Amino acid sequence: MFDVETLIERYAVPDRARPHLRVSFVSSLDGAAWLDGRSGPLNDEWDQQVFATLRRLSDAVLVGAGTVRIEGYDGLTLDEESQRWRVEHGLPPHARLAIVSHALDLDPTAAVFTEAPVRPLVVTHATAPAARREALAQVADVLVHGERSVDLPAAVADLAARGMPQVLCEGGPTLLGALVAADAVDELDLTISPVLVSGTAARIAHGPQRLVPMRMVHALPGGPMLFLRYVRA
Repeated sequence: MFDVETLIERYAVPDRARPHLRVSFVSSLDGAAWLDGRSGPLNDEWDQQVFATLRRLSDAVLVGAGTVRIEGYDGLTLDEESQRWRVEHGLPPHARLAIVSHALDLDPTAAVFTEAPVRPLVVTHATAPAARREALAQVADVLVHGERSVDLPAAVADLAARGMPQVLCEGGPTLLGALVAADAVDELDLTISPVLVSGTAARIAHGPQRLVPMRMVHALPGGPMLFLRYVRA
């Protein structure tokens, strides 16, 4: 496994005060973002270690509601070592979870809310169902950005204004596609899993096409995996 301090050095940003949206994904060799609808079968303990390190470094974790349901998100509780490290570096013990949802089809009694060490955020738009918004407001802070669809750049700017400039997006492909279309991605951290999937699995980004030039920061081998880090060119 990696040395944790080495990983932190590899993935640290030069200026934590400057807003920065990084995206973390795993992909098969042939570009599949999942197997049977989930990304779990593509990763291993090496990828999970990098995944945990990125959470440790982040102020907020941004994720789509579909990914929360499919991947079975819990309350996003960091381990004790990560909590100690964050406190020693002037950060709250836990990153805050921000769930993007257009329809607000989320269960207020789900573990992602009831087990959260910090009150989650739900990001939606003005025409989302009022009754669902009211129900979720009992267990999360609901942020409204956009009229008929979520204004993602405005939402990310709001997180920075609330003291969370370092945002980690964990997907899924539809959310990443929308962020790419909005030209809101500052960094991509991509794990290449040594498997072929074939079939009809989605790419890591799904949505309108937009070309965003990126620059490689590192290509880091770890066990059977390859960890790629790219930032805006």
